Amino acid sequence: ALRVYGPAVGGPGAQPVASAWEVELPGMRLTLTLSPEPARGFSGEGAVLGDLASDQAGGDADLVAALLAWEPRVEVGDLARESGLTPERVRAALVRLGTAGRIGYDVAEAAYFHRELPYDTGRVERMNPRLRDARALLDGDRVTPDGDRYRVAGGGGTYQIRLVGDGTCTCEWWAKHRGGRGPCKHVLAAQMHARRTVTAEKEAVR
Repeated sequence: ALRVYGPAVGGPGAQPVASAWEVELPGMRLTLTLSPEPARGFSGEGAVLGDLASDQAGGDADLVAALLAWEPRVEVGDLARESGLTPERVRAALVRLGTAGRIGYDVAEAAYFHRELPYDTGRVERMNPRLRDARALLDGDRVTPDGDRYRVAGGGGTYQIRLVGDGTCTCEWWAKHRGGRGPCKHVLAAQMHARRTVTAEKEAVR
C-alpha cells in the first residue's frame, strides 16, 4: 500500500509543500520525505522556530529527556504529568530534542519515539541562522515595543512587526515568503521579547 502525508493544499497556483511517501512492505514501512523544492531543505523552513526560540525550551528539553525510556511511542500527556509541564511546553521540548536527533516522529503512527543520534545540541542554533540572528537582535536591544506593534532595528533599517497570528513584518524577506517559510528573524525577535515580557510580569506578581 502507498500512503502520502502532508498538509492540505489549495487549488491551482498553490505553493508546493513538504510531503512524506510511505510504502508498506511485509514486516516494515519505508518512508521517503520530500522537501517542497530541490533547493529547499527541512532545517531552513522555519515552522518550528517559535518553539526553539522559547527561553524555557532548553531547560524543559533537559527535563523531558531525563524521562524518556526508549518507549516505541512517546505520549505527550504522560510526559506532561511526569514532568509537571504543560502539554504545550512538552511539545516545544520535543521539538528541540527532535532537532538535536534525540526524538523522531512517525507519521504513520502520528507519534514521537525515543532515539539517540550522534548529534550535538549546539547544532540547533547552527542549523537555524534566523534563530541565532533573532537572539542577537534581542540581546542587542534592537527590539522596541510600539503600541500594538514592535520596531526592530536591523541591518537594512527599522522594521515594523505585528504579532497578530503568525506575525507580519515590513522586511523584504517576509514580503517574499509571507510566512510560508516560518517567521523572519525580526518577527522571531519580537515574539521572544513578548514572551520575556510576559514571564517578567508573572515573576513580578509573585
